[in-house]
Amino acid sequence: MDINLVSLLAAMIVASTPILLAAIGELVVERSGVLNLGVEGMMLTGAVCGFIAGHESSSAVMGFAGAALGGALVSAVFGFLTLFLLTNQVATGLALALFGAGLAAMLGQGYTTDTVVAVPKIEIPLLSDIPGIGRILFSHDAVVYLSIAIVIGVWAFLKYSRQGLILRAIGENHDAAHALGYNVKWVRFLAIMFGGACAGLGGAYVSLVRVPQWIDNITAGAGWIALAIVVFAGWKPWRLVAGAYLFGGMTALQLNIQGNNGKLFGVSIPVEYLSMAPFIATIVVLAVLAGSRQPGSLGKAFQASS
Repeated sequence: MDINLVSLLAAMIVASTPILLAAIGELVVERSGVLNLGVEGMMLTGAVCGFIAGHESSSAVMGFAGAALGGALVSAVFGFLTLFLLTNQVATGLALALFGAGLAAMLGQGYTTDTVVAVPKIEIPLLSDIPGIGRILFSHDAVVYLSIAIVIGVWAFLKYSRQGLILRAIGENHDAAHALGYNVKWVRFLAIMFGGACAGLGGAYVSLVRVPQWIDNITAGAGWIALAIVVFAGWKPWRLVAGAYLFGGMTALQLNIQGNNGKLFGVSIPVEYLSMAPFIATIVVLAVLAGSRQPGSLGKAFQASS
């Protein structure tokens, strides 16, 4: 059995969506000058909150809303600790990743259901009927298109809005921004909550769409990949899309090869190598782009001098 290219590319977009959502949220956080390594924990919290809210209400909208709220609330804890109590951002982010995983495991303990929450697909008239291209680009669920809309919105916000320019200024030099009268801590706090909401949406996409069930660690490291993609993209929204689709494509290819009895063009590939591939690519990307220009105040704690 050969791998169908159209099916592979369509699956790539689906596999990329949770990573893209988490990464665009983290990009905004890092452009504000904060490094939050707890993306995986926020995704897992969003996954379990979305799964429970969606199934209890039998509504995909309520599921994703619950996921965004859950991710935002967990990220708010990180924001309070790092911005107002001035804890170390790296240590607090790692603690958040562990806390989110434990919280999700506790909330989802024993939570099983045979029902599936329907996430409506949007068939774009005429475009979805185009052979090949229609299935790849124009026959997906609403959240896929929402992820692209969020990327466009973030790009426009950072490039053209006054608030976006303020956020970028704070990320580059928080002392200078404070001297101009901008509230550094609250701008960063709102950015952190936005990042948490996006990560929560990404987690819910996994538990409600990609793997419509709840299991512990269901995101399988997608949050860590999202962190690497922000670096890969050079903190630019459009490059983020390419990075997310690259890593999502590797995931989709891995699953297709497994479904093809572990063979690619007739060559047998051990399943362990396939599972390692996205993370090996993450390490390579970080090594190659280690010297990329980052926001000037990224990871630095801010304390007003007056």
